[in-house]
Amino acid sequence: MNLSINFIKKKHLNKKENIFFLLIILLIFSCDRVSKIGIINYLNERTYYINDYINFDLIWNSGIGFGLLSYNSSLIYNLITFLISIIILFLIFFALASKKIDKFIFSTIIGGALGNLYDRMVYNAVPDFIDLHYSNFHWFTFNVADMFITIGIITYLINGIIEN
Repeated sequence: MNLSINFIKKKHLNKKENIFFLLIILLIFSCDRVSKIGIINYLNERTYYINDYINFDLIWNSGIGFGLLSYNSSLIYNLITFLISIIILFLIFFALASKKIDKFIFSTIIGGALGNLYDRMVYNAVPDFIDLHYSNFHWFTFNVADMFITIGIITYLINGIIEN
């Protein structure tokens, strides 16, 4: 492990391009925080109807992405939070060692993941509020961080298909 850390420090950490990707992470994290603070402060228990396809409706998610694995057990919640933290550390390691396009992709995922991790640690749940629907079919309620995580994962998969 120490060898890996020295490798990152010497070869990757000092690259100037990493500052750009750190700014992307901070920008995504900030956009997520601003949107969630606005929703928490102004929406409360109300639903805000935007149009026939989208509502803002605050839901507190104690699971992982899109409400999956929601449990009332604090042990399971803390275990999931710990695993998410470890995954974020691995993503940071991969981002530092990657080429530019992958750094950008990892930065979008990391920025969103840090936004949701922050909420898990501060609120013990993630505020989801974007409700996409068509007629009576509602997609999972999600937030800005989830959008960036999803965009990053889809882009990573597409990039992998294109490169191969």
